[in-house]
Parts: sequence; C-alpha cells; structure tokens
Amino acid sequence: MTWLEHFDEDAWPSTPDAAIAVQDELRPKVETTRQAGEFGTIAGLDSAYAETGEVAAAVVVLRANTLETIESAVAHGTSNFPYHPGLLAFRELPTTMRALAQLDAAPDLLVCDAQGLAHPRRFGLACHLGVLTGIPTIGVAKSVWGDYREPGPERGARTDITIDGEVVGSALRTRTDVKPVFVSVGHRIDLDTACAQVLALTPRYRLPETTRRADSLCRAELRAALGA
Repeated sequence: MTWLEHFDEDAWPSTPDAAIAVQDELRPKVETTRQAGEFGTIAGLDSAYAETGEVAAAVVVLRANTLETIESAVAHGTSNFPYHPGLLAFRELPTTMRALAQLDAAPDLLVCDAQGLAHPRRFGLACHLGVLTGIPTIGVAKSVWGDYREPGPERGARTDITIDGEVVGSALRTRTDVKPVFVSVGHRIDLDTACAQVLALTPRYRLPETTRRADSLCRAELRAALGA
C-alpha cells in the first residue's frame, strides 16, 4: 500500500475557493499531541519551481541520531494551481506525494519548509501533509504568519507565535544572534517536541539539515531537468 492509493490527484482542487473548502474539511483531523515511540528517521521535504510551471519535489531521509542521509527521492511535475497566500499546499503536495511514495520505508517524522498551525486557517502545508500521510509532521518556516516577540539572542530561546490571541507556534533561535525560524505543529506532535527536534537538526546552521538537503536536491534536479 502507498499513500498515493489514498490520494486522488485528478480530484485535486483547481481554484482557491475549492482549496479553502478542503482545508476547512480536513482541519479537524489535525492531532497536536505526540505519538508514542522515538523518531529514528526524519525526512525533509522541499520543492523548486520554474517560471514555466515545472516542479521538482525532493524528500531526503536522515538518521536522527547521526544526521546521516540514508535515502532520497525526487518527483517531477507541473503546477497549474495559481499562487494564492495560504494555499501553498495545493501547488506542492501532488508532486511531493509522488516523491514520498518512492521511499523504501516511511520516515518517523516529516519536516516541511512551510507552516503548520501557524497559518490563517490553522491548516498549512505541514498539517495537510501530516493528515494525508498519518506521519508526525512539523512546519519550519523562514517567515511568519502572526505576531511574536523576538526571542532571546541565545540558541534555544523561543517565544510564542500568536494569531488572534491563540498560540500557534514558536519563534525559535537555532543559532546565537541569528534570525529565528518559525516552528509549528503539523500533525501528531506537540510544540515542545517539535522545537526540540528542530534544535537537534540544527547543529551548525539556522535551518534544519533536513530542509537544507531537500532544498539543495530539488534545486539541482530542477536545473538538470530544464537543462535537458
């Protein structure tokens, strides 16, 4: 069985109104508590686009205790969904799901370069991907929806991200005196655990190793495809 058996790409929404309706339908399925067990493998996911609509989606799987890359996969496609704030998932997920389906085994945790609950409708790409796959998922974004106070300057400092007074994530300092990243729950994980995992994935740089490696792979694959 693969995730694609439960994912009908032909029925994927093609308009913003239809996409928002899907978010509203799936949002109650998000779980914000940690599942039992350790995270032995952690996957990063990212996508690169060309102006003509071509997409390369990459997934890179790391061993959690060593951060060694143990598997990767890439899928190519075309995104016809229009850019619309808050609807990134509808541009990226079809190709991302095809990349995930190529893995030999399901990772224990997914890390997305995107929002989770820190989203205007509390259902960013990380939530959507987590609900579709059933895998614990984190959103780690470089920018933020909502309000936050600047965390302390030291690595590990964090403050709440709020939208309409509700805590939806954390601004987390992963490197001392470097701009924070913005962490939010996607699915089947709590915020404290999500932040701890992000710190474990950032021993040297601001962004998690999962994100850095998936970003590098999808960009290289897109350049190669366009060059071919």
